Amino acid sequence: MSRLPRSTPEAQGLSAAALDAFVAALDASEPEIQTVMLLRHGHVVLEEEWSPYRLTDPHLLFSVSKSFTSTAAGLAIEAGLLSLDDQVISFFEPDELPETISDNLAAMKVRHLLTMTTGHDQDTVDALSRDRRMIKVFLGLDVEHEPGTVFVYNSGATYMVSAILQRLTGERVLDYLRPRLFEPLGATEATWQVSKEGITVGGWGLSINTESLACFGQLLLQRGQWEGKQLVPAEWYEAATSKQVSNDNQENPDWKQGYGFQFWRGRHNTYRGDGAFGQFCLVFPEYDAALIVTSATTDMQAILNTVWDHLLPALEGKEVAAVARPERLELAAPSGPAPTAGDGQTYRFTEPTVTGLVAVRLDPDGTGVLSFSDDHDRVYELVCAPGNWNEQTKPLDDASAEAGNRVLTSAYGDGDAFVATIRWVETPFVAKLTCRVADGTMTVDGDVNVSFGPTTFSITSEA
Repeated sequence: MSRLPRSTPEAQGLSAAALDAFVAALDASEPEIQTVMLLRHGHVVLEEEWSPYRLTDPHLLFSVSKSFTSTAAGLAIEAGLLSLDDQVISFFEPDELPETISDNLAAMKVRHLLTMTTGHDQDTVDALSRDRRMIKVFLGLDVEHEPGTVFVYNSGATYMVSAILQRLTGERVLDYLRPRLFEPLGATEATWQVSKEGITVGGWGLSINTESLACFGQLLLQRGQWEGKQLVPAEWYEAATSKQVSNDNQENPDWKQGYGFQFWRGRHNTYRGDGAFGQFCLVFPEYDAALIVTSATTDMQAILNTVWDHLLPALEGKEVAAVARPERLELAAPSGPAPTAGDGQTYRFTEPTVTGLVAVRLDPDGTGVLSFSDDHDRVYELVCAPGNWNEQTKPLDDASAEAGNRVLTSAYGDGDAFVATIRWVETPFVAKLTCRVADGTMTVDGDVNVSFGPTTFSITSEA
């Protein structure tokens, strides 16, 4: 059920032709766009999905999650549970702290976690995520600079905000926000990754659908008010979305306009929550508008450039050249010859890959069965066959959940190779896996569209 009213663009002071031109520009751009929703004056005036992606599917938001953790912090501050100037070390037990507490660690406050000015030289998340004791690892790291003096994007800092909130509220951040934010917004589909030590990871891992994120954008525009109720203090969002610290040391122009409490400032007096590979909740306070984008790209600046070039003029009421909207917004399945018949044997792999591939079986009918291991060491199978996208499911990250995430597969033949394409459509991730059998072993050459590590790999099956 729709939670936001719909309207024609013209009724909200926008040109439908200008929005058509914006959609056309997104469709023609290098970044792969998956869903888009635009709000103006509290109304949805544009909503598009590039098939097989759907506006109604939950989508992994990566670091947009940070803006929700910021919201939880604001609520806890309003409740008197903590303040921005509380010492970070004050929330943790002696056995979690290092034997020697440096002056810089002692000086680290909650505000430094929220503004990414903890004093660390680099993001701490890699050091944390490899260990079950993430709190203890964070507190044991060297703090090279005086807190508050240097901006370094630091997802580990947001994890510590989540950990502090859990200590204070007795609830994981997701559960704390459910009655206070997610349920009032109708975002009941929300899930959030939990660390090995049982804490909502805070800085990443939240999944909600496009309209739920649009509701959050509208809540920001309304300074925390929703359906006549003040869900979040207006003063918190005013502070959180304002420039709290300078971040001139960043490279891209829209990432060096200042940073708030887990919100980025942007050009043209905008602010946003954004996440890896092109997830955006972009707010235009001057124009009472919010834009939601889910996508898959390594060039997030390119998406913002398209927004400034094609959407901003429409919001400003400028004349925009008419460009026809594409008749169909679609990310079609790859096409090619039918695969040759397989030998029906299962080839197993022990080398780790970004996809989690553990086994492949190519059957005589030209289909392939690919097995993957997830983060909970559960193995799930995906059937890859020629033709249009074939929809299947994989287990949710929540190991106790009964439902699954949508996955789309297709395959074609390339000489003696079986080429499978897999879209985990509730994430940005797409993999192309080229499988060849020779001399009793299989080699898989993998190519993934986006990744925090290598985007290509080659593995060979066990003898």
